[in-house]
Amino acid sequence: MSEPVTPDDAEAEPRETVSFTLDGREVTSPKGELLIAAAERAGTFIPRFCYHPRMKSVGVCRMCLVEVSGPRGATLQPSCFVEVQPGSEVVTDSDKVKKAQDGVLEFLLINHPLDCPVCDKGGECPLQDQTLAYGPGESRFVEEKRHFEKPIPISELVLLDRERCIQCSRCTRFADEVAGEAQIDFIGRGDRLEVNTFPELPFASYFSGNTVQICPVGALTAAPYRFAARPWDLDQVESTCTTCSVGCRVAVQSSSNRVTRLLGIDADPVNHGWLCDKGRFAFDSVNSEDRLTEPMVRKDGVLVPTSWYEALEAVASGLNGVITDSGAEAVAVLGGARLTNEGAYTWAKLAKGILGTDSVDAQMGDGLPAEVALGLPRATIDQAAAADTVVLLTGDLREELPILFLRLRAAVVDGSLSLVELSPQATSLTPYATTSLRYGPGDAAALARALVDPDAPAPAATDVGQLAAARRLTGAGKVVVIAGRPSLAEDGMLVAEAAQVLAAALPDARFLAALRRGNVHGALDMGLAPGLLPGRVTLESGGAWFTHAWGSVPAARGRDAEAILKAAADDPADGTRVRALVALGSDPLSDFPDRRLAERAFAGAEFVVAVATAPGAVTELADVVLPAAEAHERPGTTTNLEGRISRLGQKLVAPGQAWPDWMIASELAVHLGGDLGLDSVGEVWDEVERLAPAYRGITRAVLDAPGTGDGVVAPLQSRAVAISRRLGSVPLDPIAVSGIESVERQGAPPRAGLAESPTAGLAADAVGGDGSDAPTRPEALSGPVDLVVPHVSPNDSYSLRLVASRALYDQGAAVSAVPSLAGLVSPAPLRANPLDLDELGVVSGGTVRVRTATASAAVTVVPDASLPRKVVAADFNVPLDQGTVADLIDTDSPVVELRMENL
Repeated sequence: MSEPVTPDDAEAEPRETVSFTLDGREVTSPKGELLIAAAERAGTFIPRFCYHPRMKSVGVCRMCLVEVSGPRGATLQPSCFVEVQPGSEVVTDSDKVKKAQDGVLEFLLINHPLDCPVCDKGGECPLQDQTLAYGPGESRFVEEKRHFEKPIPISELVLLDRERCIQCSRCTRFADEVAGEAQIDFIGRGDRLEVNTFPELPFASYFSGNTVQICPVGALTAAPYRFAARPWDLDQVESTCTTCSVGCRVAVQSSSNRVTRLLGIDADPVNHGWLCDKGRFAFDSVNSEDRLTEPMVRKDGVLVPTSWYEALEAVASGLNGVITDSGAEAVAVLGGARLTNEGAYTWAKLAKGILGTDSVDAQMGDGLPAEVALGLPRATIDQAAAADTVVLLTGDLREELPILFLRLRAAVVDGSLSLVELSPQATSLTPYATTSLRYGPGDAAALARALVDPDAPAPAATDVGQLAAARRLTGAGKVVVIAGRPSLAEDGMLVAEAAQVLAAALPDARFLAALRRGNVHGALDMGLAPGLLPGRVTLESGGAWFTHAWGSVPAARGRDAEAILKAAADDPADGTRVRALVALGSDPLSDFPDRRLAERAFAGAEFVVAVATAPGAVTELADVVLPAAEAHERPGTTTNLEGRISRLGQKLVAPGQAWPDWMIASELAVHLGGDLGLDSVGEVWDEVERLAPAYRGITRAVLDAPGTGDGVVAPLQSRAVAISRRLGSVPLDPIAVSGIESVERQGAPPRAGLAESPTAGLAADAVGGDGSDAPTRPEALSGPVDLVVPHVSPNDSYSLRLVASRALYDQGAAVSAVPSLAGLVSPAPLRANPLDLDELGVVSGGTVRVRTATASAAVTVVPDASLPRKVVAADFNVPLDQGTVADLIDTDSPVVELRMENL
């Protein structure tokens, strides 16, 4: 029996403390803490270059030398390598220490070029700052400095200037220790020592931008930021990255109303200061000249610019006409995961309270059933990292949720975490998994049953020995399950069934729903899913509560994304045809797994409204286009995969006449003859807190309280709000986040639009105003739900089953609109088990024709021994030789079966 994972498990237990003397005063520090960190906590800064609190200390720069008393008297020792000792005496400002610091800096400057005026690091450079504070006033060396070609690109995103490198090893240690990709290292000896990549092997890491941020000099620079701005020209706000659902905290910096860069903030519960390259550099889409700046209405077959009044009148007229003729369920809303929580709530209220339709889905067919994702007992990232065992029932986290991958990898490498992987193919965490179990498409639930029940039969692809080891790991200790979509080519119900099998057999386990879209968890929490209302309540349990608050809600459950598209493409036999589609910041034509179905749906819809930030395939088909504000242009909040609510800071003014999503919904309601009663972001959040059960007590005062900058997990526990430790607010190492402290730190409340309300309270029970005549507040979803799981027929001896997995760099808008990232998308071949290729006589890199019941394509195929027999795999939304794998997916079948022929 596994042990329960409680909300406090990941919090550090009280540590034993020791006392020592620091510059003549007594200081108390946790036992085992490094001297450099203890001094920082006590208010004494010790200069350093190589030390980083998130990496192992190496003591190579020698800048942090201090005098430490010992048996042989006071000696110079590197404070980043020495733990505090009880009763020891430490001196950081003696003449001996100052001479050592002076000497270290003089040696570092021997070959360092004097190009500060043209260096991107100028103005935020620790070497500059420490030379002025601790270094010599002049150099005694007159010899010629060494020279290298400058700069050299070591990847598409990172440039290296070897003349500036001070060999602190921060970049090489990050690549090896944190990312697990030792693609950059020292070469040469003596004065020819330099950092470089291996021959013919670029620095192709998904996390390369972190080396730029932690570099203490200008040796590593980011290509998109190079010569873009100076630190003193930048303005910044703290915000949250919404490229995926991890919700990394970032500093958004801008100049002249253009975002110049994003820097990772060390949020202890979430990202530890790291960002993936997609999250770090995708901001450039906001700066694109190809943005929608004014509403457009189709007239005589052509989209023409118009006023907001005319555009909203056109939308209201079109939607009201459809509802009058065919009822509310003839209108459907697709998308919403790119919205803020406030935007998602207003659109849910508009769709379900004003229009009366429940056919709303933010997941676009690539997630899990919303009731399953919200009803499973939820874990935090810290709890997953601190667990004894994590069961992976999801896709490749490095491709889908990169920072969660880093957190789990660190917990395995540096901790005691065991990974049990259930996957149809090898992933980036396979090398770190204690056991890795394979299954074919359609067999996830069977493998889950075999894992928790020794008497249940295991799928044919599963290794029996590995299965026995996995049973031992999941049967004891604290267990966290990460459940997502390993393949878009099989029905999500199949994986959801497997997750519920694990939940039933492991009642003390907790879950993380690995849904990848930016604010998909917030969108589901706000009710942008069929059968759900804001606050993680069902239409059945919360109908009376929200009818009292809103005036009305739909009477019956609506359609999900797949059913919406099918009802728009063809006349459904069991319901109303969808005649009007509202694409809410989404592009089903490229994002929905079955591309042909999406194309037929938009061709069949009579009225299409696109709420978008940039032109695309959907806007080309739309009858009305409404320009929306993008990330960094709107205030509000977002909710990550833990249920952690954090603030979004507005840094830019939206271009032209683009509006925030919540404002578009609010104004459209008026044109539809209703009124949402919401006039500001703050008012929206107040209503969310008042009505949404899972968000009860999370007032604006709570979100703005000191110490909650890293977010608040919903629902609030009865105890006080947990205050998380933040390296940014407790500056353990100012140069660990170099660049963030170089410009004024601006806090979210005003910029995030969450100014404190006079009636806001801090405790979970400080909620009032429900009214004595209000219905009983419903409870949030909890526990298993009934699933309609499709039957999967046994595979015949000639067919293969398809696995379609996500890639970090694909043809989606977040990559294709960014020049620095678009070039990183490369064609991906089909992969198959080598034995299956041998049967067909196909060589690696050969061309085959694959056929499904409805489509065929000629593609390149390569062997992949990690795949089970009779399984082929390809990346979704990445070019094949002909089209993409979405052209082969048919959502009418629970799994995609195909046949492969040699050409």
